[in-house]
Amino acid sequence: MKAEETALPGVLILHPDVHRDDRGFFLERYHRRRYGTLPGLDVDFVQDNHSHSKRGVLRGLHLQKEHPQGKLVSVLAGCVWDVAADVDPQSPSFRRWVGVELSAANHKQLYIPPGYAHGFCVLSEEADLIYKCTDFHRPDDERGLIWNDPQLAIDWPLRAPILSPRDAANPSLQDYLQA
Repeated sequence: MKAEETALPGVLILHPDVHRDDRGFFLERYHRRRYGTLPGLDVDFVQDNHSHSKRGVLRGLHLQKEHPQGKLVSVLAGCVWDVAADVDPQSPSFRRWVGVELSAANHKQLYIPPGYAHGFCVLSEEADLIYKCTDFHRPDDERGLIWNDPQLAIDWPLRAPILSPRDAANPSLQDYLQA
């Protein structure tokens, strides 16, 4: 497995070893001992989530404020553009973001440490995204930021996404920080 550092501290793009032959392929999506040797990945995952979405859906940007979750994200079917954004004003990388295409074909994974906002949009007809979390989902601690916040200036590969009512009403980064 290869781990690629990004512009955000602790955010890693992972390239698992894929063993292919004429029958198909095999890969380890997660192996505690192997992943635990990577910087920042010696963590305990406590919850697995699975999201199925159609083309044009954008989910995010999401985070938990008091009980932040680290996430190990991968795609089982289809293709997504996955984003981690630093929304901590005390961080040297505040307002910076990283985006990466994750797909069933490229097998890449994105590790997002606790504290970053996370979102993704679907580029294929449908996509199944799974992610392991380092803390439990707590509905009372959910927070969100509007996907097209000008302070973050994320270069999403779509301009008119399909949003949930909740995500469409997410606050700007400035409003989030003042709340």
